[in-house]
Amino acid sequence: MPVKDLMSKNLITVNVDDTIMKASKIMKEHSIQHLPVLKKGALAGIVSDRDLKEASPSKATALDIHELYYLLDKITVGTVMPHLLFTIAPMDTVEKAAALMLKHNISALPVVSPEGALEGIITKGDIFRAFVSISGIYQGEWAMGFELADEPGSIKEVTDIIRTHGGRIASILTGYEWAPQGFRHVYIRARDLKDTQALQQELGGKVKILYFIHEKVD
Repeated sequence: MPVKDLMSKNLITVNVDDTIMKASKIMKEHSIQHLPVLKKGALAGIVSDRDLKEASPSKATALDIHELYYLLDKITVGTVMPHLLFTIAPMDTVEKAAALMLKHNISALPVVSPEGALEGIITKGDIFRAFVSISGIYQGEWAMGFELADEPGSIKEVTDIIRTHGGRIASILTGYEWAPQGFRHVYIRARDLKDTQALQQELGGKVKILYFIHEKVD
């Protein structure tokens, strides 16, 4: 899924010279945690609510309220935003965005066109929503995990058995990270299964079942 299909396009931004007090107020007003930062109309960085909190004086400060507000009104966004800026392109995949966030321990990415124009922002929350949607949890109340040989036809063998028991496939995901060499883990969600006990017995006679769970999420 491309980033452009998930990103927030209704951008709310601040300028490098805006104060952290102003940025904090904007975040609270719009219930957001990240703001792209502009300099002369071009993307210069991104600031998070965590950056603002870290830059704010501690609650244990000896400053009185007037001194505190004076200080907050002098600290600018440009001085507290991270120096490194990571971005993603509209046609990059959600998976790439997630990998970048994980690698660099960040929770949002500005979406920038090949021409350098800021087009949106994608956050960890958007990534989670995409994963939940792709997982098929709302369409498939039966969750199954298998350890299958990494060879052509291994997944089809399992899905064919599921279909013979009335099952309709909602999603199929695969991964290699936790599987032994020569195998892969396959995660399937399905609905409309009939006689799940017989299904498990038939599947268990042919492949290794990691789990077979019935769950509904409203």
